[in-house]
Amino acid sequence: MRELRTNVAALVRRAAGGERIVVTVDGVPTAVLGPLGPEGGEAGLTLDDLVGAGLLQPATRPDRPDAPEPASVPVDARSDRILGELRGE
Repeated sequence: MRELRTNVAALVRRAAGGERIVVTVDGVPTAVLGPLGPEGGEAGLTLDDLVGAGLLQPATRPDRPDAPEPASVPVDARSDRILGELRGE
């Protein structure tokens, strides 16, 4: 558990690369971190699939603002001028 807490990103990358990692608590194996793949029938799973199966709750942030509308920018535009216009300078 200690190594999992301190190296979670690296361990998840290793699992995504195909490695199966056994997690132990006080030396007793308690979980396996491994890749999603066809051997377990998980290939192609999406977050919507997991929500539908009741295995995941969708994220909810009522305080999050809507995404801004994309701006049309000319190809030869300079970023400092665009930022200045957005800032009202």
